[in-house]
Amino acid sequence: MSMQTAPLNAAGLRRDERLERLTLFGLSSPAILLILVVLVIPVGWLFYVSFIGANGQFSLENYERMISRRSYLRIFITTFQVSLLTTGLCILIGYPFAYFMSQLPSRLANLCLITVLLPFWTSLLVRTYAWLVLLQKQGLINNWAISLGLWDEPLKIVHNMTGTLIGMVHIMLPFLILPVYGAMKAIDRDYLKAAANLGASPRVAFWTVFFPLTAPGLFAGALMVFILCLGFFVTPAVLGGGKVIMVSMQIVSNIELFVNWGAASALGVVLLILTVAILWVASRFLNLDRMTGGGH
Repeated sequence: MSMQTAPLNAAGLRRDERLERLTLFGLSSPAILLILVVLVIPVGWLFYVSFIGANGQFSLENYERMISRRSYLRIFITTFQVSLLTTGLCILIGYPFAYFMSQLPSRLANLCLITVLLPFWTSLLVRTYAWLVLLQKQGLINNWAISLGLWDEPLKIVHNMTGTLIGMVHIMLPFLILPVYGAMKAIDRDYLKAAANLGASPRVAFWTVFFPLTAPGLFAGALMVFILCLGFFVTPAVLGGGKVIMVSMQIVSNIELFVNWGAASALGVVLLILTVAILWVASRFLNLDRMTGGGH
């Protein structure tokens, strides 16, 4: 009797499995449709346009132009240079500040956290132009420094790499501080007490216990800052003064000045591929699941 009912039970289980899959697909179909409309179709259109030449026919001229002209190579080098320098400066500033916050009492730590989040309440364009006012030759920083005798003549700290990095670090710093601070607050302080009981000095306990536990948050924040910097436009365009050309700025120039959608799309495709490649490498070597809290 059991041998006769076994095929019926197996068929019923398969039917229930198909019904469950159809139900899950129905529940997720609005999200799938949204991703299709917002992400897949625009990216597909970007790839398609990048292979359309000036004569309206299929062509590789947009990619050949990037290979043959060294100016495009310099633009990509500048983009990665700015992104790496911004990420490094954010780490140097953000990690100690996050550590300082994690050692404060809850009330003071929350107050500092509000100061970190405060820039998000102000427009990115307003913050960028505020730095332009502060950094220009007749700006507040130069005037104050000269009046205090720190230097004699106004320094050129805007419309160059220096001004671009100052503005980008200010904007990107919260994206590094928040995940690092979250990782630090999640650490059980008993680990540090155990290290101290075993004879470790505060410096040794920090580097052997505390820092390794915060490394996932640090890598997550650094990766987020780096990826966001690759596509940045407003801050380098305003504070760079046309001397710091990044990929996003060249894309805008190809569209606004030359009305060449194919060349702009090809640049966007290459930047997208490089970004995906960076994320793939990070997932292979840095364990993104653990970095983003998905692992155990």
